[in-house]
Amino acid sequence: QVQLVESGGGLVQAGGSLRLSCVASGRTFSYYNMGWFRQAPGKERDFVAATSWSGDRTYYTSSVKGRFTISIDNAKKSVYLQMNSLKPEDTAVYYCAATRSPLYSDKNSYNYWGQGTQVTVSS
Repeated sequence: QVQLVESGGGLVQAGGSLRLSCVASGRTFSYYNMGWFRQAPGKERDFVAATSWSGDRTYYTSSVKGRFTISIDNAKKSVYLQMNSLKPEDTAVYYCAATRSPLYSDKNSYNYWGQGTQVTVSS
């Protein structure tokens, strides 16, 4: 079992920045690929970004490329999402998740999920 806890969400004005953190506990964190997803009210949970367990490969949905950066620190059992130039359409609950699958953008391939952290971007 892997337990994931997100933090760092909040209310920010458009153009601002937030840094989300996700800390893992439980069984070994190593060798899990990590992803961030988000879910806006009334919408599906969508892929945002993912990293290989080593951090040597990262993936982003097109709408956040150039604005968001995902990173992983295995020593701290943590994954981060730096979000810059935030837009109102980035408003959602953000979830981190862990998988051993290489299907980074497929939410159904993830085995473990955090409880989510709310990000609200005002215009």
